[in-house]
Amino acid sequence: MLDYEVAVVGGGLAGTVAALAMARDGRRVALIAPEAPAHDERTTALMDHSIRFMERLGVWDRIAPTAAPLSVMQIIDGTDRLLRAPTAQFRSADVGLTAFGYNIPNRGLLECLESAISAEPNVTRHPVTMEACALAQDKAHLTLGDGTTVTADFLIGADGRSSRVRESAGIGTRRWSYPQSAIVLNFGHALPHGNISTEFHTPTGPFTQVPLPGNRSSLVWVVRPDEAERLLALPLDQISLQVEKRMQSMLGKVTVEPGPQCWPLSSLMADRFGKGRMALVGEAAHVFPPIGAQGLNLSLRDIITLTELLADTVGRPIAADAGDRFNRRRRPDIMTRTFGVDLLNRSLLSHFLPIQMLRATGMHLLNAVPPLRNLVMREGVEPGRGLRAFVDQLREEVRRKKPGGDQVEKHR
Repeated sequence: MLDYEVAVVGGGLAGTVAALAMARDGRRVALIAPEAPAHDERTTALMDHSIRFMERLGVWDRIAPTAAPLSVMQIIDGTDRLLRAPTAQFRSADVGLTAFGYNIPNRGLLECLESAISAEPNVTRHPVTMEACALAQDKAHLTLGDGTTVTADFLIGADGRSSRVRESAGIGTRRWSYPQSAIVLNFGHALPHGNISTEFHTPTGPFTQVPLPGNRSSLVWVVRPDEAERLLALPLDQISLQVEKRMQSMLGKVTVEPGPQCWPLSSLMADRFGKGRMALVGEAAHVFPPIGAQGLNLSLRDIITLTELLADTVGRPIAADAGDRFNRRRRPDIMTRTFGVDLLNRSLLSHFLPIQMLRATGMHLLNAVPPLRNLVMREGVEPGRGLRAFVDQLREEVRRKKPGGDQVEKHR
């Protein structure tokens, strides 16, 4: 029997980061996962808060050369509806950032993390599946695919939407699907992107171009499943023409690279995100459509919260209710993001005129009210950041309007 302080089940991006974070805090960690398939052409946009976490883990310098900054993000109404929303543009400089975040190929990101895990003495890799799991008051007991028995003071389930850890803990889920599929591909283009990401809102869902280094970009194109099949059956030069047309030739001639992939869209939210000596992170806890670069950033906030909760117990036993406290901490953020993305996605699909009016009005307000736009930008980068800045701004205004406020400031 092998005993660890923390066992992480799942070797994707969320599981690898969780294992590395726990190990960097000085804990003995078991990472339990078969070798992950290398064929993943998707990219991930990590926001500023997530980048700073990667810096604290000591891996950002290796990741940075493969990443492209996202300095401007714009939303364009690509529908032909009667009520069209105005174009909204968000600039990172307006909220004091060089970039909102960086777009990184998943394959390169995982390779960097795997390299860090291999060099981390506090991590022991078990390249097998977890076959059974039992949570007791004092330990989590795991049986692995090679017959090994592992115990841990705390268990992290990062094993995806079909999580065995979640199932073993008796935690149910709410699931729903969409009449949509996401085509994911990378493409070259004749004109420079200028570190601008453009999201076209179309009647079938978002069409989102995100910069990569050089004259390259990644694309998530949400369409009906039958349309996705039709597009993927086309030769690359024909898909290239379709992408260029949908982008209104903003980046000039488009050349789609080999390997487009298709992913059906669905959402999932666990009934709980932790209990006792267990926590769920990543897609074991939440899944939603690829809108607004929220997926992995939400997963990293799971891990950041978990490291904060367990930080005080380094060198001491982990409390038996750590999972319950994690559940309470994460619930507001996860529920807000999940239902917010769901609402936005459904608003794009809706033909109901009042819904279209609300969406168009919201975009008008973002354009017309800079403080509101800045609030939304800061909240997109880091939950709570926008609200804190907004409250600080209000306090400053109140202070300045008080009698003698300016004199107090001069005295200081």
